[in-house]
Amino acid sequence: MSLSNSQIRHLRSLAHSLKPVVMIGQHGLRESVLEEIGIALDFHELIKIKVSAGDRDERDQIIGNIIGETGAELVQRIGNMAVIFRRNPKKPRILLP
Repeated sequence: MSLSNSQIRHLRSLAHSLKPVVMIGQHGLRESVLEEIGIALDFHELIKIKVSAGDRDERDQIIGNIIGETGAELVQRIGNMAVIFRRNPKKPRILLP
């Protein structure tokens, strides 16, 4: 699913007030963390992740791995925060324009 510019703007506005649901630290991305991200995406659809590991390249790689493994879309990335979205096909919660 590819998001349009208006959909991305809408999701950014919704994500502004969110707190990070998952925090990735010095141990990096583990299978258990990916499972938690999947569960959070199923329930919330739009989540904020804080990646406090390594330098910019390592954070980009971790976020890329999360996107690839979960099938989510990257909405926004600022510093060590990333906002991702994945529609729940059974019970959609967020209406996109």
